Amino acid sequence: MRLSRRGFAKLCGSAVVAESVMQGWPLWASQPGGDALTGKTLTEVSEMIHSRGVTSTQLVEALLARITVINPKVNAYVTVMGREALAQAKVLDAEQKAGKFRGPLHGIPIALKDNIDTAGTRTTAASPMFKDRVPTEDATIVTKMKAAGAIILGKLNLHEFAIGCTGDVSYFGPTRNPWELDRVTGGSSAGSGAAVRADLCYGALGTDTGGSIRVPSAWCGIVGLKPTVGLVSIKGIIPCAADLDHCGPMARTVEDVALMLGPMTGYDAEDIYSVESQPVDYVKAMRETPIGDLRIGTPASFYDHVEPEVSEAIQAALAVLTKMTKGVTSDAPLMEFSLVSRDLGDASAYHEDLIRKYGLLYMKPDQARFERLMNPPAGTKGPTAADDARARERLAVMRRTIDGVFKDFDVVVVPTIRNMPPKINESLALESAGTEANKKIYDWFNGTSACTNTAPFDVYGVPAISLPCGFSKSGLPIGMMIAAPHFQEGRLLALAHAYQQATEWHKKTPMLTADMPVPPIIEGKPADGKSDVKGSGDDKPAESKSTGF
Repeated sequence: MRLSRRGFAKLCGSAVVAESVMQGWPLWASQPGGDALTGKTLTEVSEMIHSRGVTSTQLVEALLARITVINPKVNAYVTVMGREALAQAKVLDAEQKAGKFRGPLHGIPIALKDNIDTAGTRTTAASPMFKDRVPTEDATIVTKMKAAGAIILGKLNLHEFAIGCTGDVSYFGPTRNPWELDRVTGGSSAGSGAAVRADLCYGALGTDTGGSIRVPSAWCGIVGLKPTVGLVSIKGIIPCAADLDHCGPMARTVEDVALMLGPMTGYDAEDIYSVESQPVDYVKAMRETPIGDLRIGTPASFYDHVEPEVSEAIQAALAVLTKMTKGVTSDAPLMEFSLVSRDLGDASAYHEDLIRKYGLLYMKPDQARFERLMNPPAGTKGPTAADDARARERLAVMRRTIDGVFKDFDVVVVPTIRNMPPKINESLALESAGTEANKKIYDWFNGTSACTNTAPFDVYGVPAISLPCGFSKSGLPIGMMIAAPHFQEGRLLALAHAYQQATEWHKKTPMLTADMPVPPIIEGKPADGKSDVKGSGDDKPAESKSTGF
């Protein structure tokens, strides 16, 4: 299927390509060691900050220079906050000079998925509905990260309203996979995955409702952690399905993720989903939690219909883990999560109010979805209030009892995703055809979705981490997911870190250069047989703006 020009405009948005005010930043790219600096891990630059080997301003400038060159290739950023980041860096540099450090994140530039509110800077959810939306308050998590010394470098692209696993349906155009620019990144935290792997920030925040942190982490070759439900506040984050929503860190290594997680946690009285928890030094837990007696479970249903290259990588990873632990001791029968997943109505409740205010101002796939919500086809019946109440009750019971399932095993290890990422053009065509025509990569809870293995853990509410465990023959990363009972993030981090210490997969980086061409996105095929295309190596991402300079 090929999209018509008009159809593509509806799918990918009619935003005008804005003149970027980043044009002055490439001057910084000539600084010695610029790319070497952006290629370091969050942990490495944290150590450099604390030893006064580098300043926050130098980190920001190096990243802004790289963003200017590389972001047009991957389309990770929606908004670059250059001026704000440099202003933050100036304050933090003064504190560094005075020997006053706020913590391990002091002076570290990170970026945020663009469904996380930032006061005075637009938060769009990658939707035409919110393209000019500017919040007046920071989300709780933004306040926490700033207090910890993190610098907010910008806002990252996503699958519209976080409703999808591919990351290609966005008002600002698809995010591209840094390993192969014609492939999807996975979603919905698409820009977060691409920005981290393309060395455009040292870490990023994503959200996860059906797999939206772990899927792009797997397909982009980075580490992403979905924490225990309620451990990290979601106040000020545009909801996808609030009962299932999580916020978590994404970075290049397990240690980076552990470093980010500590300041993110803590009870938020204004977030009805927040839970009480004890403060944890996750880096210490990562280093000191014993793993020798851990028993691994491998639930058989999560290994069904796995592509051969994925299966081979996971089996090799299990062989490594077995040497560190007691090995696989159970097939880990897990609860049937679909008993609660289909009737939860949070997304409908939030969007029903939006539709009344703005109309069906969505990208084409979501427009069709919400049109059915507001005007169900004849003979169909949507979820009722009673359905929703029963689903919430089953969800509460499942979350209270899931830890008891971990009797013959301590952690679960599964493929993060069962298949390799599709090409963007193919994915867009399938998603444009609608969920009824194709459910493979769009519907979280469909058996062949990219989120099949990840979605259950959002329902369970237990922590789960994805990390690289191999590559396909064509050079695409493969992810492994480890999950554990509630509040056992330290156990996950310890096992995942031990695996990374024993392997080299996380050290591989994609080759991204200023002159590499960007594969076109097919708009349609005219009668003369020549394809119209959109996108070239010189294209800027749609509506790519900076609030600085």
